[in-house]
Amino acid sequence: MKRSNREPLFHISQRGKIDFKKTLLIRALSIIAAFLVCALIIGIVYKCGPIAFLKSMFSGTFGTKRRIWQLFYYMAVLLGIAVALSPAFKMKFWNTGADGQVLVGGLACAACMFYMGANKASDTAIILVSLFASITAGMIWGIIPAVFKAFFKTNETLFTLMMNYIAIQLTSFFINTWDKSGHGMLNPMSQGNLPQIINQFFPTILVVIFITAIVTVYLKYSKHGFELSVVGESEPTAKYSGMNVKLIVIRTMALSGAICGLIGFLLVAGYNHTVATTTVDGRGFTAIIVAWLGKFNPLYMILTSFLVVFLQRGAGQLIIDLGIANSAFKDIIVGIFFFFIIGFEFFIRYKIMFIKREKNTPKDEKQEEVIEEKKDEEAKEVIEC
Repeated sequence: MKRSNREPLFHISQRGKIDFKKTLLIRALSIIAAFLVCALIIGIVYKCGPIAFLKSMFSGTFGTKRRIWQLFYYMAVLLGIAVALSPAFKMKFWNTGADGQVLVGGLACAACMFYMGANKASDTAIILVSLFASITAGMIWGIIPAVFKAFFKTNETLFTLMMNYIAIQLTSFFINTWDKSGHGMLNPMSQGNLPQIINQFFPTILVVIFITAIVTVYLKYSKHGFELSVVGESEPTAKYSGMNVKLIVIRTMALSGAICGLIGFLLVAGYNHTVATTTVDGRGFTAIIVAWLGKFNPLYMILTSFLVVFLQRGAGQLIIDLGIANSAFKDIIVGIFFFFIIGFEFFIRYKIMFIKREKNTPKDEKQEEVIEEKKDEEAKEVIEC
């Protein structure tokens, strides 16, 4: 009986350290590949050329001065949430509740604006109280799952995810309480709004730049940043080193929730001037992709947040230019880009080594057949015995 003794065509092995230029090249190729595939699909379905496709993408992001400001604003919001998630993720605490933590921060801000505005409080007082209430609400929303994780070993992914729905229902309840018209929509409030510096977008951008710098220093140079990294790498090692793991978990999630609450304050007091169940609009989940692609490094997240917002804004303009009625097509375009970007991460983590096969001479093949026949005969003798 002849057996196949061939070696595989290729071998996959994990990379060691990879050069930064190679990493950048692989990611650039992923974006180019995604652009080509999207252009091909749109060209086939909607008869749109690749030049028109690129023009729409760039026009939706950089077409006017206001669009450029909106690009930086949406970047700031997404970056702020991603920065808030970074400490928890570096600790291997999978916080999927950023949507809820931002929303309760915005709800606390709206409550202060609603009740204090009705009592004719000054804008300065409302802003200060709203800021404190938003940060506190977000912090509490982050501490609750952390306590259960630290003391009862609950699954933080499911716990934080479920708290998103509680935050949505709380927001819906208060909106229906405050809005007497029955429309379920709270009108924009004029009291307690952040002052416009240059425009309504700039205060949020400025605050997020400050937060990004602070969290970068905190994670890289502070004792707390070192401790949460140790807990993320190995909890037993952290305990053996004398670290209070429960305290670190709770403290880190308090920080994460506080930053999310601050983003909620900026959304309500700085831009929307009201709150709704759609105020966050799923940015908490998008921020997870931003944080992951940025390797939980706040500085790298600036680039990834720019990429995500560019794709979302550009795809939105594309469906307008092409007259596409189905708004879900925008999500398909963004999804294709994410597929390629995340898929090409494989080539950063692993390398493929192709194995050269040496051709056997007829003499070598005959010797292999004789050896295989002898092995079969020996195996039969053993079975008979």
